[in-house]
Amino acid sequence: MEIKKHNAIDDELLEAAKKGDQKAYSALMEKYQKSIYHIILKIVRNSEDAEDLTIETFAKAFDKIEQYSPQFAFSTWLYKIASNTCIDFLRKKSIDKISLDEENKTIEDNINFSTENTPETDLIKLQRKDALQEIVQSMSPTFSQVITLRYFKEYSYEEMSEALHIPVTTIKVQLHRAKKNLLEILENKKEKL
Repeated sequence: MEIKKHNAIDDELLEAAKKGDQKAYSALMEKYQKSIYHIILKIVRNSEDAEDLTIETFAKAFDKIEQYSPQFAFSTWLYKIASNTCIDFLRKKSIDKISLDEENKTIEDNINFSTENTPETDLIKLQRKDALQEIVQSMSPTFSQVITLRYFKEYSYEEMSEALHIPVTTIKVQLHRAKKNLLEILENKKEKL
């Protein structure tokens, strides 16, 4: 027999989050971040990985917020996502680890390209950067904004937080989701060429 745990605050926040309310996302993340982090840390035993996986857990949860069933406590659903995220991470790590650093490198490679400065390479860099900016501008406004601030304007997380008036942790989740989306778009474009 399942016992439904009602949490009126969570219910309100979840309804707002389902409508895309960024403050609701931030509030839910703020409420559960520490407990999710500690659960993940116990599994992966590495603080950097635990931090990245915590961000990934929230990104997955917010991407699939429509699938949340109110018959279960939100925390239970979130812990399950965290657990599955850790399992996936550990599997990938044992086969072929793909880290956020590599994602950053891929995006930065697409932005920075070559260190040679000849008129030809400068023109190619400019054309590729313009093409990438066009792709970024076609993304959702939230994703476009965080990628532009982080990679084109080179803002720190703190500067992004101040500019967008949202917590750094929310910035990290949005940036993680945006990079994932951008990499998918770049892969699709590469396959079509």
